[in-house]
Amino acid sequence: MGFEELLEQVGGFGPFQLRNVALLALPRVLLPLHFLLPIFLAAVPAHRCALPGAPANFSHQDVWLEAHLPREPDGTLSSCLRFAYPQALPNTTLGEERQSRGELEDEPATVPCSQGWEYDHSEFSSTIATEWDLVCEQKGLNRAASTFFFAGVLVGAVAFGYLSDRFGRRRLLLVAYVSTLVLGLASAASVSYVMFAITRTLTGSALAGFTIIVMPLELEWLDVEHRTVAGVLSSTFWTGGVMLLALVGYLIRDWRWLLLAVTLPCAPGILSLWWVPESARWLLTQGHVKEAHRYLLHCARLNGRPVCEDSFSQEAVSKVAAGERVVRRPSYLDLFRTPRLRHISLCCVVVWFGVNFSYYGLSLDVSGLGLNVYQTQLLFGAVELPSKLLVYLSVRYAGRRLTQAGTLLGTALAFGTRLLVSSDMKSWSTVLAVMGKAFSEAAFTTAYLFTSELYPTVLSAPTSLQEEEMPMKQVQN
Repeated sequence: MGFEELLEQVGGFGPFQLRNVALLALPRVLLPLHFLLPIFLAAVPAHRCALPGAPANFSHQDVWLEAHLPREPDGTLSSCLRFAYPQALPNTTLGEERQSRGELEDEPATVPCSQGWEYDHSEFSSTIATEWDLVCEQKGLNRAASTFFFAGVLVGAVAFGYLSDRFGRRRLLLVAYVSTLVLGLASAASVSYVMFAITRTLTGSALAGFTIIVMPLELEWLDVEHRTVAGVLSSTFWTGGVMLLALVGYLIRDWRWLLLAVTLPCAPGILSLWWVPESARWLLTQGHVKEAHRYLLHCARLNGRPVCEDSFSQEAVSKVAAGERVVRRPSYLDLFRTPRLRHISLCCVVVWFGVNFSYYGLSLDVSGLGLNVYQTQLLFGAVELPSKLLVYLSVRYAGRRLTQAGTLLGTALAFGTRLLVSSDMKSWSTVLAVMGKAFSEAAFTTAYLFTSELYPTVLSAPTSLQEEEMPMKQVQN
């Protein structure tokens, strides 16, 4: 008897699994709150050079500002430069004085904003851009903060993937929760950009634990028949987090308090781990038969499944564990060890690059749609819900491969067409952006489902790696 038969006895989809999905919903909600946080955290409001004696009303562009600030080619006042000397304007005393001094009126000299900047606080009371003047020559540092964060996610994904296989999913999920809480609080209390960049990078590494651990912890308690519906259901919590970010960002306009608000939910998440079960499958691979038997009995009890004492004794579970035991601990090199796995891995690299590049490329740039940042964020979140329904129906009737290819193609067509649309046609640009977001989210959801089924688990890896031409039904679908 294998683990799948063992799981069938205790119930592969029931109240136990639904409770597990609900308990693991919080990490899925927290991920978009942090991953898409730069939309509000690093927003750059309208700004101009700080000028002595400037009018108190920032939006009032009067003759005084015209004399001190040059204009950009589009006609707006410059955000990064000011005139070295106030310029002469028609019919003003200043103009007469400059003419009497014989100063040239053409090509006036401009200088950078040596005394800092004044910011428009009507939409954001504070962001990291306004906190540390990450504008103009320093705008690259503002963008780099997101790069550092996702670099941390990359490193954390590799680390948590290895550690969760070695020390257990539940234990490493606790590490991810605690680390995210501590580092998130440190980021909110940052006294310099360097401190913020370091703590946000480490926060990204901690959050990677959620992305790596939550799905296996759910799927390893589910039978094969219900993994698709559970995967799509779980992904809706991400969408909930996307829409929740629009609300939280609208209510909290200060970046420190906003970062604090999306970090503190880790505290109840830590408490919820008391009810989250460890993966029985992982326990059997490690030889923890007694603990796995206890979780399996608990699963059967919650699912209302009567189990036979003889066929489900600890000795019977031990026999299953003997067949499931990992003889050789797999490594990341095993992803490329055989021709079939090498082919799958290279294809997945290309697919995931396209999925992530399109999704985050649009999600982190919510400008130019004719809506404010909060409306755009809410719209982008709402459009993800029907896309998940599309994925569920498509993978059931068309298969994973066709769904993945179709959603990526739809994303490319929507974004490509949007590039050809004139900037004056904002309504069409918005429609195409929303369509592209829906297709990119559908591609993202499909990739999660598809990739998890393409690879052998830690349990079957040693056997699978011995047979290079191992038939894989999932690849054909």
